[in-house]
Amino acid sequence: MVDVKDILRKHSARIEGQIKTANVKDINYSREYVKFKEEMAPELTRYERWCHSLGSVIKLKVAKKDEEKIKRHLEVAHLELEPWQALTLSIMTFLGMFVLGLLISVAVALIKGSFASFPFLFFFLIVVLSLSLFYFINGYPARLANKWRLKASSQMVPAILYIVVYMRHTPNLEKAIAFSSKHLQYPLALDFKKVFYDVSIGKFSTIKESLDNYLETWRDYSTEFIEAFHLIEGSLFEPDNSRRIATLEKALQVVLDGVYDKMLKFTHTVRSPLTNVYMLGVVLPTLGLALLPLASAMIGDILKWHHIFILFTLIVPFFVFYLTDKIMMLRPGGHGESSLLERNPLYHKYKSNKSYFTAFFICLPFFILGFLPLIFQYTPLPGLFGLEKDYTFSQLGLGIFGDNQIFGFVQTGEGFAGPFGIGALILSLFIPLGIALFFSIVFNSKTQELIKEREKTNQLEKEFNNSLFQLGNRIGNGVPPELVFGKVAESSKGLRTEDFFRRVNYNIRQMGMSVERAIFDPRRGAISYYPSDLIATSMRVLIESSKKGLKIAAVSLMSISEYVKNIQKITNRLRDMLAEIVSDMKSNMTFLAPLLSGIVVGLAAMITSILNSLNLADLQGGATGMGNFETILQVFELTKMIPPYYLQIAIGIYLIQIIFILTRTLVTIDSGEDKLEKINKTGKNLKRGIVLYFVTAFLATLALFVLSSVVLSGFG
Repeated sequence: MVDVKDILRKHSARIEGQIKTANVKDINYSREYVKFKEEMAPELTRYERWCHSLGSVIKLKVAKKDEEKIKRHLEVAHLELEPWQALTLSIMTFLGMFVLGLLISVAVALIKGSFASFPFLFFFLIVVLSLSLFYFINGYPARLANKWRLKASSQMVPAILYIVVYMRHTPNLEKAIAFSSKHLQYPLALDFKKVFYDVSIGKFSTIKESLDNYLETWRDYSTEFIEAFHLIEGSLFEPDNSRRIATLEKALQVVLDGVYDKMLKFTHTVRSPLTNVYMLGVVLPTLGLALLPLASAMIGDILKWHHIFILFTLIVPFFVFYLTDKIMMLRPGGHGESSLLERNPLYHKYKSNKSYFTAFFICLPFFILGFLPLIFQYTPLPGLFGLEKDYTFSQLGLGIFGDNQIFGFVQTGEGFAGPFGIGALILSLFIPLGIALFFSIVFNSKTQELIKEREKTNQLEKEFNNSLFQLGNRIGNGVPPELVFGKVAESSKGLRTEDFFRRVNYNIRQMGMSVERAIFDPRRGAISYYPSDLIATSMRVLIESSKKGLKIAAVSLMSISEYVKNIQKITNRLRDMLAEIVSDMKSNMTFLAPLLSGIVVGLAAMITSILNSLNLADLQGGATGMGNFETILQVFELTKMIPPYYLQIAIGIYLIQIIFILTRTLVTIDSGEDKLEKINKTGKNLKRGIVLYFVTAFLATLALFVLSSVVLSGFG
C-alpha cells in the first residue's frame, strides 16, 4: 500500500519546483527589513535623531495611559524610540523657545535701562509660540503614525489584489504575503517585511501570529482590511476550489466597498472643518489687519511691528497648519497613490537644485527694490552715489501730493521711526512678490515636464481597463505574452495605450528582453515612461500569473480589469463629491484672500497718509481750551503707528504661508500623498495669488493715497 506521506512528499516537491515566484527561504527578511527601513524612511529617522539627542537629556516618567498610546503610535510609525524620549523632546522644545524669548526680553530691558521697558507683549507671544510647539511636538508620534497609515492604506487594495491573485493558483498564505511584500512599494511593503522580521527575531512563532498582531494596528482605522485578511485566511480551509476562489474575490470586494464607504463619509464631514479653517485662519486675521494701523496709534508703544511678524508669520500660520493637519488625519486611505517618479527619465530635473540658483538671480532685483528704503536710511550707499537719504514729492515734480517724503522716516528721541511714506510701502510690495516668484519658478521648473508625463499616464490609466480585457482575451485564446503586446498595440491605434504596448513589444522583439525586463527594466522599461502604480500592479500580476499557465494569466487579467473598473468608478465618484469643496477653497486661497489683503494694505496706506499730511502740532496749538480734542489729537501720533512698510511685508509673507498650507491640504484631500502634485499646485497657486495681491495692493494704495491727497490738499 502506498504511504500517504510519500505521495505528499512527491507531489509537494513537484509543485514547489513549478512555483518559483517567491521562495521565502532564499530571502533574509530580518536583514532586508532593517536595510529597507534605513533606505525608505529617512524623514522619520530625523525625528529619531532629535529624540535620541535632545529627547534623551533627561528621563521623564510618562503616565501609564499616555505611555501605551505613544508606544502604539511609535510602533505604527516604525520608530525605534521610547515614549519618554518623545515626551522629553516636546518639553525641551518648549523650554528652549521659552528661555530664548526670556533672554531676548531681559536683554532688551537691560539695554534700555529699566524694568518698565521689558517687552511684555513680545514675551507673551513667545510663550504662546512655545506652548504651540510643545503641543505640536508632543503629538508628532500620532501625526507620523497617521501619515504612515495614510501612505500604507493607499496601497491596501493592490496588496489584497496581489495576495488574492497569487492565492487563486497557490493557496499558501506565507508565500502570498512574501510575493506581495516583494512587489508593493513603501510603506506597506515595509509592514509586510516586518511581519517576517518579527518571526525571524523570535517575537512570534508563526507567520499567522505575526500577521494577526500587525492587523491589530488597523483595528481602529480600517476594519475592512482586517476583514479581507480574515477571509483570505478562511479560504485556506475551503474544501471546494470554486468556493475558495469565491472567498478570495469576496475579500477584494470587501476592501473596495470599505474604501468607498469611508471616503463617502469623509466628503460629508470635511466641508465644515475646511470652512472653519478658512474663516478662522484667513478671513478673521485679514480683517483684523485692517484695524492694526489705528489700533497701533491708539495704544501707543505697546504694539510694535515685530509683534505683528511673530503673530502673523509664526503663530497664525502655525494655528492654520495645526487645524488643517487635524483635517488630514480624518482622511481615510485607500484612495490616491504615489507615482513611481524615480523611474522616470526626467526625474533628474525634479531632484536638481539648479533651478534654485536661477530663480534667486531672477528675483534678486525684486528684493533689492523691496529693501531700498532701509538701504537708503541705514547704509552709507546713497552718500557714495551723491544721493540724499530721502526726497519729497515736490523735489520729484509731484507737488500735487504735498511735501511729504517718499520713504517717510521720522526722527524721534530714540532714533528714526518708519518708514511711513507711500513710496516705501509700494516698494515693499516687491518683497512678497519676489519670495512667491522664487518658489513659483523653482517648482514650475522642477515639475513642468513631469506633470506632462503624469497627464499621459493618467490618460493611459483611463484607457487601460479595455486594454486589460483585450490582453486577457488574447492570452486566454493561447497567444503567449511575448506576442500579445504587439497584437493589442495594433488594435489600439490612436490611443495612449498604443505607445505603451509598442514600447513593450519593441523591447521584446528588437532588444531581446523578457516580458518582465521589457516592462520593468530600470533604463528601457515601458513603465519608466508611464510611472503608475496601477499599471505596474497589473503588469506584475500578468507576469507572475503567466508562469502558472495562460489560462490562469487570462483569469487574473480579467480580475484586474474588474478591479481597475471599480477603482476608476470610485475615484471619479469621490472627485465629483469633493469638487465643490476643492473649488471653493482654491478660489478663496488664490482670489478672495489676496484681494481682501490688498485692500487692507491700501487702507493702511490711506490712514498713514492722512495722519502724515495733517500737521497735528499746529492742530494741537489751535485746540487749546477745546476740552478733550487735544487729548484725541495726541492719541493719533504718527510715530506710534506700525509702519505700513512692515505691515505689508507681514501680510505678504502670511499669504504665502497660507497658500503653502492650504494647497498641501487640498492635494492630500483630493489625491492622498502626492509630492509632485503638491509642488506643482503650490507653484501655480503662489503665482496667481501673490500676483493678484500685488496688483490689488498697488492699485488700492495708489488710489486711496491720491484720494486722500486731493481731499486734504486745501487743509490747513
